[in-house]
Amino acid sequence: MTPGPLRSPSEARQLFDYNRAVFDRFVRRLSRLPRKEVTREREIGHHTLLATLGHILNVQEVWLVYIVPERTREIPALFERSERHPTTWKELRSYADRVWTGAEATVRGLSARDLGRRVRAPWFPRGRYTVADAFLQTTLEEAHHLGEIIGALWQDDLAPPEMTWLGVALGSK
Repeated sequence: MTPGPLRSPSEARQLFDYNRAVFDRFVRRLSRLPRKEVTREREIGHHTLLATLGHILNVQEVWLVYIVPERTREIPALFERSERHPTTWKELRSYADRVWTGAEATVRGLSARDLGRRVRAPWFPRGRYTVADAFLQTTLEEAHHLGEIIGALWQDDLAPPEMTWLGVALGSK
């Protein structure tokens, strides 16, 4: 039995598809705002709405494109890449395409045995985690940062896009 709440590759794929769909909804919603609004200091974790979206992609990339496929030796060079910090919608979309393509290749290749396989993030000193943990890490971190964006939108009296599991992943309202 696979440890944790993810019991099958199918469940991991469903979670991944949900994360991507919600992210895409936020990109569509925020890209309709004036540039000044998505790039102004908001005093949230990554300062601006655009930078927060970029950070969500950073997390998806490092876990699903590098850590899960056991490419951790490449991470220091990855962290030096300027395209990981997009400042325009064009740059964000280009980066997102690259991240989602790489992450999808990882996700689509998962086996049941993979979910329990140990992985290691060099910046987490407390040991090793499983591939299932990596999926939960990317999902929960995306949710937390989207919560920051939701709060910033509500401060401006702007409604966020639909992001609930029931509304997005299961298609009910």
